[in-house]
Amino acid sequence: MRAFSYERATSPQHAAAQAAETGGKFIAGGTNLLDLMKLEIETPTHLIDVNGLGLDMIEDTADGGLRIGALVRNTDLAAHERVRRDYAVLTRALVAGASGQLRNKATTAGNLLQRTRCPYFYDTNMPCNKRNPGSGCAALEGFSRQLGIIGTSEACIATHPSDMAVAMRALDAVVETVNAAGETRSIPLEDFHLLPGDHPEVETVLGEDEFITAVTLPAPVGGRHFYHKVRDRSSYAFALVSVAAVVQPDGSGRVALGGVAPKPWRRAEADAALPNGASAVMSTLLDGANPTEDNAFKVRLSERTLAAVLAEAQE
Repeated sequence: MRAFSYERATSPQHAAAQAAETGGKFIAGGTNLLDLMKLEIETPTHLIDVNGLGLDMIEDTADGGLRIGALVRNTDLAAHERVRRDYAVLTRALVAGASGQLRNKATTAGNLLQRTRCPYFYDTNMPCNKRNPGSGCAALEGFSRQLGIIGTSEACIATHPSDMAVAMRALDAVVETVNAAGETRSIPLEDFHLLPGDHPEVETVLGEDEFITAVTLPAPVGGRHFYHKVRDRSSYAFALVSVAAVVQPDGSGRVALGGVAPKPWRRAEADAALPNGASAVMSTLLDGANPTEDNAFKVRLSERTLAAVLAEAQE
């Protein structure tokens, strides 16, 4: 790990200003950043500690929704009474992620911003456009079983690793931010993560001086909530395919996929096909998929996982 300087932010606006001025990185739980620093994939010269900013509250909103502070720990979010009752898909997704120790440290904002777990991104001996723009993508000709099948490009086929983000995408979450000038904005999670295109190193729409303060969820939509995660082992493993679904009594609802794309994957027209079954949903949701030989099975696995969810919903 390379040497770095350190300071504690005094306000969200101050944190944003310091990041813009120093090119520093925010640190809260550090569950992903510190690993990347040890491998010298991330090499910040300055760390901005944001733990003391008081952004660790979960509050009701005026429209009946929920506002989740950026620093709410994953464990606390999963266990919150309203989340368990009204947004159960989120609790189930959080509990499916990482280990209990990591969930105790990991934050809401950090979860959204975590980097891919593509093995070629982590192997600094291999070319990776996300890690070193313009160097190439070793995964295209390498072992790609865990990697993306849709939303990818010739520059990158990595997937986003978050379970929480998949559930939040199904719930129409909105990310709140502030910048160095004190200006705020609200970004639908649908628009927050970027597809790789020719620039996979640019992963979100955040500006260099922008800091996440909260994530808001709209009023509950009811229905039955499911999060099914298929992985190589039952503990501490990232998804091959995951399905976050909210299913209403009439069979309508919404579906988001994880483990298949560079961002949580959802399409409104696929939601509309839900009463027609898993095959109808996936023919729309995965339309345009471009799997490799190693991960082509994910197309069928996604359909079977959703079919299991719908069968459980009918019981």
